[in-house]
Amino acid sequence: MSGRSMGVMVAVMLVSAVPAHGQGTGEAPSTQFVDPVRGLSIEEAVQMALSSEPSLREARTGLDAARGMRQQAALRPNPSVMVERRDVPRGMDAQTMASVEWPLDLARRPGRIAMAEAQTRLTELSLADRERRLAADVRSRYGAVVMGAAVLDVLADMASVTRRQRELTAARVADGAAPSVDRDLLDVELGRLEADVYLQRGRVEASLAALRRLVAIPASSPLRLKDTLEEARRHVPVQGRTSAGDGLRADVREADARVAAADARIDAVRRDGTREVSVFGGYMRMDSGFPQLGQTPSGRLEPVSGVFHYLTGGLRVTLPFNRNQGELQAARADRAGASAALDAVRLSAETEQAGAAASLEAARRAVDVLAATRTTARRVLDIVSQSHELGRATLPDVLAERRRVIDVERAYVETAGAEYDAAVMVNLVMGGVR
Repeated sequence: MSGRSMGVMVAVMLVSAVPAHGQGTGEAPSTQFVDPVRGLSIEEAVQMALSSEPSLREARTGLDAARGMRQQAALRPNPSVMVERRDVPRGMDAQTMASVEWPLDLARRPGRIAMAEAQTRLTELSLADRERRLAADVRSRYGAVVMGAAVLDVLADMASVTRRQRELTAARVADGAAPSVDRDLLDVELGRLEADVYLQRGRVEASLAALRRLVAIPASSPLRLKDTLEEARRHVPVQGRTSAGDGLRADVREADARVAAADARIDAVRRDGTREVSVFGGYMRMDSGFPQLGQTPSGRLEPVSGVFHYLTGGLRVTLPFNRNQGELQAARADRAGASAALDAVRLSAETEQAGAAASLEAARRAVDVLAATRTTARRVLDIVSQSHELGRATLPDVLAERRRVIDVERAYVETAGAEYDAAVMVNLVMGGVR
């Protein structure tokens, strides 16, 4: 064998034996998406979403409206003032009247205030639940990007190793030291890996676009993330398991508040169907006379006329013939529905907690298994690669082991991502952390 052929064979052995990580000739493709220095951290992404996400800002206006209705409910009805002037055409009589009426709002105001307060509380909890779910969505999308970037690095590293091996094998084929089928096999393998790299890059970009939407960053603005997948896994605190009825979960509290709001509505409707009292008072000045003359006690003649002053006052009571029977029936039906919805939410919370905890435990065990398996898979690849150079294994054997390494590495990254998603889900179903 010539010196040139021996050098090529040794180079191929070195390329085949070295693990794939770090074999890229340039910087890792994930640097397009992850920047540990200037990138956006998970918590920064969550805070950006909570402060800037458009639909959440719209929901906050609903809370402002509910608080305004609470303020309005506490206000009493305005008084009514009436001024009236009556004149007799071509006559001497004239009346001037002024009256005021003020509804006391004794029965209805407390119920109106209680219903507005319950609605405000319901809106607050609905907003809190949306914030909880949005924070979980941001963490999940963040994890999808960094997980996809990690898989992209694995595929790019393997493609780089295969590309270098293909170049060296092509040199050996030209020198007559290797059959052309080896070069063709590597061409096929390299094409498959490069296609996988393109597809994976597209998946990461799609996940990044979805994250942009949640954190309200325009598509034209640059965005890179700070945390890698391993760092992201450490940044998700997992809450302990709690009871669905202990008031931690915002959706459970929201469902409970909906029942309270239904009770407040029933009370308000009942109050609207009771008697209501208004206070009124008035003053009337009446100037009345006749076209005849009368004699005064002193005997002097003067027109028959007089000015009279009247004061009025009293109570006006609304008779409750209409007791809002139909609206009361509808309110009671809504209350029954809200109670059933509360039972459903509590049941869902309990089952979600059990399922999320089981998924997290299974994902952690799978990560532990694959962490050891990936080391073994790389060692086997090294052995098969060396056996191939010694003539004890074929190139398809090497390619098969390399695919196995890719599969194991991809499985490890995806399982680590599944563990991250499971931790995010545990936080969500246990009550959520902003």
